[in-house]
Amino acid sequence: MAARRFAGDRLVVATHNPGKLVEIAELLSPFGVDVLGAAALGLRAPEETGATFEANAELKARAAAEASKLPALADDSGLVVPALGGEPGIYSARWAGAERDFGRAMARVERELAGKRDRRAHFVAALALAWPDGHVETFRGEVHGSLTWPPRGERGFGYDPIFVPDGETPTFGEMEPAGKHAMSHRADAFRKLVGACFARAMTS
Repeated sequence: MAARRFAGDRLVVATHNPGKLVEIAELLSPFGVDVLGAAALGLRAPEETGATFEANAELKARAAAEASKLPALADDSGLVVPALGGEPGIYSARWAGAERDFGRAMARVERELAGKRDRRAHFVAALALAWPDGHVETFRGEVHGSLTWPPRGERGFGYDPIFVPDGETPTFGEMEPAGKHAMSHRADAFRKLVGACFARAMTS
């Protein structure tokens, strides 16, 4: 079954993370969509009770669409480290604590990897686009690479300063936004989202 096309001009982005909101707004900028952040609309973030990135993204998108009566886009993303059994995974933000201290979260990854030679990791992003009537489309993106210490770079957010994508030398934290957007997990998921839900709607 074909994905539902997005035909409106206003979209709620169900995140309270300013860095993520900016990144999503930049990715959507070619489509003339007025992006509204959840915080600006006073929307509360629901408890993330899903067992997968997709389930949590869908939960957040549905809640925002229902509360705002507008289509809503939610992202659930995280760092997956095979040597740590896939952690922090869906708990990536929670490793940073209530203060969203990703310096502490990155230090914990380094600490728990002590003595392990495998430094492979990948970022996952799941995007869910929900309509007020309850319909949802979901898309998954990934980017693979390795971890490095100490953290490098002031750009990006989250675990970006310790992640070096395959085939590259700079971390995501050192890359210009355009360079990161060309290869990131979120960009991968966005390409799928745009191809399925936006491309025809925006060119018709």
